[in-house]
Amino acid sequence: MHSYTRAESRERGKLFRKGFRQSLADCVDPDVRRRIERIDQKAAERGALELAALHKVQADARHDLAAAKAVERTAPRADRPAAREARKQAEERVRLAERAVQKAERG
Repeated sequence: MHSYTRAESRERGKLFRKGFRQSLADCVDPDVRRRIERIDQKAAERGALELAALHKVQADARHDLAAAKAVERTAPRADRPAAREARKQAEERVRLAERAVQKAERG
């Protein structure tokens, strides 16, 4: 996964266009390639960190959901509606975390 900043995206686009024009003339500057590779490497490192953080959020949400289910199952009759609502909120957090991880892994 790559995570480019806006400045990196602009710079990479400029360098790509410059390299494309140079490739048409058959004289590509190796500095252009190095700069693109450096930008890609930074973005890949940042993307890996962000993906690891998303996986941690997902694991924490799943753990919270398991705890909410246990509380709901052991709650006295009077406290069950509040426990049910807490479980539903925990399920929603799990769904959001899973979507974020899937989106990050695809893109």
